[in-house]
Amino acid sequence: MAVEKTLVLVKPDGVRRGLVGEVISRFERKGLKIRALKMLWMSREQAEEFYSVHRDKPFFKDLVEFITSGPIVAMVLEGDSAIEVVRLMIGATDGRKAQPGTIRGDYALSIQENVVHASDSRESFEREFRVVFREEEVVPEY
Repeated sequence: MAVEKTLVLVKPDGVRRGLVGEVISRFERKGLKIRALKMLWMSREQAEEFYSVHRDKPFFKDLVEFITSGPIVAMVLEGDSAIEVVRLMIGATDGRKAQPGTIRGDYALSIQENVVHASDSRESFEREFRVVFREEEVVPEY
């Protein structure tokens, strides 16, 4: 198994609903290590860069509007196969179709208000990380 890092955002709906602690505790109980953690309010420019892969899709504007509608909590998690493990833990994008026991299956209300975002590949992590964090904000192995 390869130790890797992934980015997770608790989106504005998750922050508003007080789910930050629940989301973090699920990842910690799984054995993933938090390497960076912060709360921020993403700017429009950051959001457009973050979702740049969707720029030509009809839902791009809605993604940007939603992610900038309130504060988010961003974290870098590390562990064996972290990207795959986290994606399994968060569940399907559409919370109405996500399996019970996943974060979205337990808490998401829709396809947009789905509580969390997680990188879907190493390439996505590298691109998304640069939008939200600086390298010096990541805690070295402990």
